[in-house]
Amino acid sequence: MAALTAPVAPHPAPQDAVTGGVRLAALNHWIEVFAGAVLALDVVVVFLSVVFRYFLHDPVDWAEEIARALMIVLVFLGASTVLARSQHVGIDLFRHQLPAHWQPALLQVGHWIIAGVSASLCLSSVLLLVDTWDQTTSIGLPQWLYVFPVVIGSAFMALFAVCHALAGPRQRVLGTLVACASAAAAVALWNMLQPAHAVPSGLLLALGFAGGLLLGVPIGFVLAFSALLYFLSDPSLPMLVYAQQVMAGADHFVLLAIPFFVLAGLLMESNGMSARLIELLLRLFGRVRGGLGLISITATAFFSGVSGSKLADIAAVGGIVMPAVRRTRQDPNEAAGLLASAAVMAETIPPCINMIIMGFVANISIAGLFMAGLVPAAVMAVALGVLAVIVGKKINPDEAFPQRRPMLKLLGGALVAILMVGMIGKGVTSGVATSTEVSAFAVVYALVVGSLAFRELSLRSVAQLFVRSASMAGSILFIVAAASSVSFALTIEQIPQLVSAAMISFAQHYGSVMFILLAVAIMVVFGAVLEGAPALIIFGPLLTPIAQQLGIHPLHFGTVMVIAMGLGLFAPPIGLGLFATCAITGTQVKDVALPMLKYLAVLLVTLIVLVLVPSFSLWLPNRLGL
Repeated sequence: MAALTAPVAPHPAPQDAVTGGVRLAALNHWIEVFAGAVLALDVVVVFLSVVFRYFLHDPVDWAEEIARALMIVLVFLGASTVLARSQHVGIDLFRHQLPAHWQPALLQVGHWIIAGVSASLCLSSVLLLVDTWDQTTSIGLPQWLYVFPVVIGSAFMALFAVCHALAGPRQRVLGTLVACASAAAAVALWNMLQPAHAVPSGLLLALGFAGGLLLGVPIGFVLAFSALLYFLSDPSLPMLVYAQQVMAGADHFVLLAIPFFVLAGLLMESNGMSARLIELLLRLFGRVRGGLGLISITATAFFSGVSGSKLADIAAVGGIVMPAVRRTRQDPNEAAGLLASAAVMAETIPPCINMIIMGFVANISIAGLFMAGLVPAAVMAVALGVLAVIVGKKINPDEAFPQRRPMLKLLGGALVAILMVGMIGKGVTSGVATSTEVSAFAVVYALVVGSLAFRELSLRSVAQLFVRSASMAGSILFIVAAASSVSFALTIEQIPQLVSAAMISFAQHYGSVMFILLAVAIMVVFGAVLEGAPALIIFGPLLTPIAQQLGIHPLHFGTVMVIAMGLGLFAPPIGLGLFATCAITGTQVKDVALPMLKYLAVLLVTLIVLVLVPSFSLWLPNRLGL
């Protein structure tokens, strides 16, 4: 489900190809190491800036600028390493519905699209670098500090993409390359010779988006490809603006919270906090009817309060709960379905990445969204818990773990983890620090306190976690960056105004409640198709101003939009979150889908209740004055 993979050659690879592959793997390894080091340096910069500002009362003026520059390095180098491993998220379900004998050629076309996008981004960023060479930032730093990482990262992406594209049989490689080049030349020639009947830029944007999805191109490159077609077809837009818009999508200090919280969650999982907490819950509540289900829900909610990444939460919980499910002879498909549903429930538990993205793109208070999501998450957790008890069975907790830790160690591990969640929650709600600064503290806490308490992290394992987090962050934030270029194109096409007029007309006829239900339906559909975050990036800034005009509170609207997106992300048959859950739990989507339907039905009914009763979302922010 995740990404395009290079076709398997029908004959043994030549020796020079093998040597080239080894060299590329070595190059990618050192890029990963460098990206991990950049992430570590960024944590240090943000952490020290917080210490200087709040404890020494001596703010470091350049810290945020440096942190942002480092983040751009992290995004584009991290994205290139993920591309090298063919791990960018994409949907190949649509391509698989086409005739089987078309599949290899369509896959090859997808490789050429990625290569073309990467090379075009590199060329555009070079033009931007030349244009901004003599410019400086507000504090006197050279502007090329921000542009140069885009040049290098996109160059590496182009290199890896071309290598993937050339890995297939020669006839297919050359045939698809000629076909792609001919199609591009035909459109360009038609627009040049028939300017009165030129293919509209907006139509090319839509065709690029739909075509990329159909081919199974990773989501980030689908967005970048559709925007690229728009920029190339509009002669009034300088090509350097393309790279400028992509870079602008990643150049925001608040987005640093995403890699930091992901890293904190991975550290917590690796240093044994998660295993101790889940074992403690199982020892305490395992004998209750549906106890394993209740523990999955509780543990997912808890880890969502640390990592912000749903896939990291599922990996942490599923990696421990699923072996216990199999040892106690429970149905793993039922457990996987509940785990995916619990991830939907946890979408609004701070510091959820999608809440950060929603707040950022829709200009909503992130701290307010964090608090607005807690009560709805609790309501969904209770609803799922009741159903889990009704359909669940009792187990013998002694069978769940091959070895039992002493209770005192389990309590100590749980206490350390609870303190970490409390620190994050207090830091965000108190207003003492931003979510990015709190996330840097969470990383340091998980690293230092976790290591001292459990002594399960070696220097090598910590380095590997930084590398892994840098790649995950690059994959997530490249989607955000690419979506920024699409948003720019949509703004030029005046799509926001058109959508606003249509939705306001709909609300005038059917009321604000029907408007928000329609918005929820849109997010469920596009949350499945677009992998969640891009749906928020595209529709969040479009629909939120309309909701405010209709008197809908932005915190309430943002919360239900994120929940609806999560419902689509994990719903069968195409929800990427469900595919990832099944991969982590060792199950099949076709086997999990039916047991999961009852949990999804409960979540859908609960979501409608949350839409109809805004006080669920607004009670806590109102109490805290957010």
